[in-house]
Amino acid sequence: MKIVFMGTPDFAAASLKALYDAGRDVAAVFTQPDKPKNRGMKLAPSPVKELALAHGTPVYQPETLRDGQAEALLRAIAPDLIAVVAYGRILPPSILDIPPLGCVNIHASLLPRLRGSAPAQWAVLNGDTETGVTSMYMAPEMDAGDIIFARKTPIGEEETAGELFDRLAALGADLLVETIQAIEEGRAPRTPQDHALATYAPPIRKEQAPIDWSRSAREISCQVRGLIPWPVATAELFDTQLKIYAVKPEPGTVKAEPGTVLSANDEGIRVACGDGAVRILEVQAPGKKRMPAADFLRGRRI
Repeated sequence: MKIVFMGTPDFAAASLKALYDAGRDVAAVFTQPDKPKNRGMKLAPSPVKELALAHGTPVYQPETLRDGQAEALLRAIAPDLIAVVAYGRILPPSILDIPPLGCVNIHASLLPRLRGSAPAQWAVLNGDTETGVTSMYMAPEMDAGDIIFARKTPIGEEETAGELFDRLAALGADLLVETIQAIEEGRAPRTPQDHALATYAPPIRKEQAPIDWSRSAREISCQVRGLIPWPVATAELFDTQLKIYAVKPEPGTVKAEPGTVLSANDEGIRVACGDGAVRILEVQAPGKKRMPAADFLRGRRI
């Protein structure tokens, strides 16, 4: 089976590596164009490009899929199947129709829940206790294709979106290999999604970072964990704009206005919220490294 793989970030690279490890014939890789990175803003290849080049696979980085050039290239390659994982572009119908075995996608949620570009982050932000990965046949509409397989996993009470993202990448990589094997053997199911149950996971915005202390302790905990590694939740405390990396929710009854600092000591910074308090355990001040809240407090007049 000749496969074309389309993907860009680390999440996708895990799936591409799984295809190589399984001995699959990856005829070509499509990934996003190189982008400026770090302080020098030098053009850097995507993780998928780096992995593909290391395996000697031809790499293509079209600026668009809608000018006919990518379609012509794919028709010349003549793949049996196209596998798409976090590519970052929607495939037009003219490309979806090329491979005889279809275009399959790995998505980091239990579809039809959390369609969109940030499912791992929103699963944590929403306070979900379970999520997973889904393989599906692609359709013109985003994340709306027929489901092939789904695999569930619990979300830890203290798990960040970044940690969940890494686990889903590994789970999705295994699922892609399993899905392609099932398609090759003619035993892949095809279950239409119930579109009435669809929810969405739009891109994360920096404006979501400031903590609203009137929210519940659990909601604030979910916000902090869901915004790691980017953009990271923020709060202004002791005249300093802090990034908040770890908190402990302490729901209960507190006789203080939300946002009031209740205590600041070696156990952290305890702040009143909508239904009790949140204890801040790890912070980052401007120009400083991440540190325990207790270390931030040392040397400050509280």
